[in-house]
Order: sequence, then structure tokens, then C-alpha cells
Amino acid sequence: MKQKSFLRTATPYLFILPWIIGFLVFTIGPLIFSLIMSFFDWPLTSTPEFVGFGNYIEMFTEDDQFWKSLVISLKYAAIFVPLNLIVALFLAMLITQPVKGVKIYRTLYYIPTVISGVAVAILWGWLLDSNYGVVNYLLSLIGIEGPQWLIDKSWALFAVIIASAFGVGSMMLIFYTDIKNIPPDVYEAASLDGASPARQFFSITLPLITPTLLFNLIMSIINSFQQVTLVMLLTNGGPLNSTYFYGLMTYNNAFKHHKMGYAAANAWVMFIIILFLTALVFKSSSAWVFYETEAGGKEKKAKKKQAKEAK
Repeated sequence: MKQKSFLRTATPYLFILPWIIGFLVFTIGPLIFSLIMSFFDWPLTSTPEFVGFGNYIEMFTEDDQFWKSLVISLKYAAIFVPLNLIVALFLAMLITQPVKGVKIYRTLYYIPTVISGVAVAILWGWLLDSNYGVVNYLLSLIGIEGPQWLIDKSWALFAVIIASAFGVGSMMLIFYTDIKNIPPDVYEAASLDGASPARQFFSITLPLITPTLLFNLIMSIINSFQQVTLVMLLTNGGPLNSTYFYGLMTYNNAFKHHKMGYAAANAWVMFIIILFLTALVFKSSSAWVFYETEAGGKEKKAKKKQAKEAK
């Protein structure tokens, strides 16, 4: 009996054991190792040397590129994150409309998400080319001389943002799923009360999808700081380091300059920045995120209070 009881208890853990092993080996293990590495001068071709907080001190006091790359990444995130959310939500609203062929549009909007980052970079490199690019050609048809997207310092960051916003398919589907779960009766009642489509969106749709908006906001912030592939292949940090993102700086320190310890310290500072921004978003979420369970609880408390006052 004891053996059967033990097997019954252990069976669920055996099913999740492969995931636990993978998590320890491929996530927690490298995470701890990178933290240890950040306290060493760790060149690839020689023996590591313990330097304590030397890498962090050098980063904050001697490395001007650290601050420049951090500012560029913050500027990129400040534009990319709201743009990404707006485009994804706009497309999600479009594919919820009862029009003919909506499934085809839904697939077309999602396809860019499954394309590799290298292919996306090559595609946008062609589209934004200042000499034979499709974007500048279309602008010329309406009498506008297109800028040198990837060469001009003033436009390079904006070009990367446009290319990054190309892959909003996953976020769009998350919004779409949440919007489709809103009961149609709510919209019907609002229509009978004379609410316009715009009023229905801001008074019904947007408040009800705020939990999903919170999730997508956090994921966009994380992705914006981890952007490496696209900027590396489109501009490689240029022109004049105008798109030398923090992630690209970390990558170059590790695999180009062979300073693994310093790159690990860069990565941990990035982790702390993302953690801080995520905490700020969660802290502010109580003011703008609507949860049905919370609303139901508040309603019950209000009814109980009214009942007590009536007695």
C-alpha cells in the first residue's frame, strides 16, 4: 500500500521531470553562471581573473558607450512599445470585424511572426534601401523624396522601429482572443443606448482587455531591450553608432571583443533595468487594469454595506 501511495504521489513529478531538468540546465544554470562570470575578467583565450565589482565600476565610470547605448535603447523602447501595442490592437480590431475573407487577413497579419529575424532584416534592408528600395519608390510616386533610411543618422533609428513593428502577429492574436471573449450582449446593450463604435471601444473593449494590455506591455518592454538580430543586420549599430543598442553592445563585448565577464555584467544591468521597469508597470496597473473578479468583489462589498445601512 505504501509503495502504491508513493507511486501515485511521484507520478505527476515524473511527468514534469524533463521540464525541471531543462529549466535547471538551460535557464537557472546559465543564469547563475553568468552572475559569477560578471565578477571576473574572463577573456576567451586566457585564464579568468577575479575582479570583484570591477566590471560594474568600469561600466558606470569609464565606459561612455554604456550610457550612450542605454539612452538609445530607452529612446527606442519609448517609441517602439506604444507603437507596437497600437498596431497590434488596431489589427486585432480589424480581424474581429464580420467581413468576407477575414480568416485570410488574420493569417496574412500573423505570417511575419513566424519568419526568422534574419529574413525580416534582409527583407526590410531591400525595402528601405535608399537607391532601389520599394518604400522610397512608392514615396516618389506621390512627389516625396524618400530619406536615406539606413544611412542617415536622423532616420536610422526610426527605420529599425518600423522593421521591428512588422512582427506584431503574436500580440495581435492575444488581443484578438481577448476581444472575442467579450460577450456580444454588452455591445448590443450599448448600441441600444446609442453608444457609437468609438464610445464602445473606449468604454467597453479597452477596459475589459486591460489585463491583456498589461501582459503585452510588459512583453514589449522586455523585447525592446533584447533587440539584437534586426539592428545588427540592418545597420550594425550605425551610422555613427546612432543605432548601437544596449543588446548589440553586450553582444559585441562578448563575441567581438572577447570580454565575457564584462558582457555578463552588461547583461545583468539590463536585467535589473527591465526588472525595475516591469515593477513600475505592475505598480501602476492597479490604477488602470480592470479585473472582473475585483469588480465582483467590490460589488458584493457595496451590497453588504447597503444591507447593513438598511438595517
